[in-house]
Amino acid sequence: MSVPVLEMKGISKSYYGNQVLKEINLSVNKGEIHCLVGENGAGKSTLMNILFGMSVITDTGGYEGDVLINGNRVAFTSPKSAIEAGIGMVHQEFMLLPGFTVTENIKLNREDTRPNVFSRVLGKKMETLNRKKMASDARSALDRLGMTIDEWVTVAGLPVGYLQFVEIAREIDKENLQLLVLDEPTAVLTESEAKQFLDVVQRLADSGISILFITHRLDEVMAVANQITILKDGELVRSGPTKEFTIAQMAELMVGRKVETSGRIGGETRTKTNKTVLEIRDLSVDMPGERLRGIDLDVYEGEILGIGGLAGHGKIALANGVMGLYTSRGQVRYQGTDVPLNNPREALNRGLAFVSEDRRGVGLVLEDSIANNIVLTSMQTQDMFLKPGPLKLKDQKKITAHALESIDRFDIRCTGPEQIVRRLSGGNQQKVCIARAFTQNPKLLFVSEPTRGIDVGAKSRVLELIAELNSMGVTVVITSSELAELRSISDRIAIIYEGKLSGILSPDAPDVEYGLLMAGKSLEEVGIGERATN
Repeated sequence: MSVPVLEMKGISKSYYGNQVLKEINLSVNKGEIHCLVGENGAGKSTLMNILFGMSVITDTGGYEGDVLINGNRVAFTSPKSAIEAGIGMVHQEFMLLPGFTVTENIKLNREDTRPNVFSRVLGKKMETLNRKKMASDARSALDRLGMTIDEWVTVAGLPVGYLQFVEIAREIDKENLQLLVLDEPTAVLTESEAKQFLDVVQRLADSGISILFITHRLDEVMAVANQITILKDGELVRSGPTKEFTIAQMAELMVGRKVETSGRIGGETRTKTNKTVLEIRDLSVDMPGERLRGIDLDVYEGEILGIGGLAGHGKIALANGVMGLYTSRGQVRYQGTDVPLNNPREALNRGLAFVSEDRRGVGLVLEDSIANNIVLTSMQTQDMFLKPGPLKLKDQKKITAHALESIDRFDIRCTGPEQIVRRLSGGNQQKVCIARAFTQNPKLLFVSEPTRGIDVGAKSRVLELIAELNSMGVTVVITSSELAELRSISDRIAIIYEGKLSGILSPDAPDVEYGLLMAGKSLEEVGIGERATN
């Protein structure tokens, strides 16, 4: 039997006392497509950071366990050493230089050169770029991927699908490539691009390259995987050949253990009614990687409605579409009145508020103070914290007083209201976002991925703050990749699959029902009968 290209044995990793990986074993054979699946926070990225020698691992005390390449133990301390060992990686975020051409990006740091008069005297660093050889290599890599794009076109402005293929072309151009790690590669692709991509992955595996494929899209897993490994909360749940799994089983294993919901956060103070406060009809949202494809949904006054589903299926797009951040079509009615789409100010004017999943890119002005971030939206849309008079000057005294009150109320750990937000921890940045939403006195609040990237203690406090706002009569729609989080706080949970509403469940519904809906299976078609709380 041949030696696996990659073996990871007993891999454990802790960050400042918080264990994020526990005795993980993973093996990838030559020419095999091995899919690694799990919800956000399952430990997939940390495992890949270890494999690729990322500084976030070496700078935080390293890891426990062994990594073997072709049977030889290795301990990469940088991506450079991993690349030299034949490992390539296509990250979730594009690593291309926009102003460079396709060829220049593919050959970056591996440029072909040829001697000239100066290099013969001054050394190899003075050699001239061999542009003909570089273009030939780039063309060969692009052809292997079925890409007809010109190799000298500038990357800036290319469709995201093309960018993804350029990333892969860069990796397969490396002569010693034997293992290619793909981290959520289809999240930004259209359906046709994703199908083309999967065909390419299969061809690469057929050529002898091993593929470690990280994805949330379980239909893709079933389409291309030879082996499947499922992680949950940093632990190995199950690993084996694809034939031993179904989509529904994978979804259920990713969801994990049944969550006890009898003591849900803030449950004793709920004042929800059966009155519909928000009506969403045939809503489509063109959010890259998270498109909604026509959804009908009612939100009841005073409830906390959870929005769940696997990454890339559209759950994030719901709030972003209603609040006007991405191009949307359909109808949204709030308290019986139409909410104009594609107009964030109109949504805010009608009493809707939004805590974005992208707190650093959208939710905060990073270089401004805590105080200004907390009052910014209220000041712009409601004329709060302004001095009387025609000039609308800031009332700094009121702003500071309100900021101090918010810092105390939301337990924002800082040096004071004038501290720059960029210098806060992730959890405290999120508390600033929520403080700003509270300040708007909203009637309905959209909260998207409120605990992403923050520690356990901060997560608990953030959820308590959301429940506190709900207890004050505010209807909440909360989107999260962590099902346990939704089940701890929601009255109902809507599951989105491939841009459509798959179904609505109560928080204490069995795991298997959540697994089926997250896999796009109707509960009726398998004879369970939907446990909706409509």
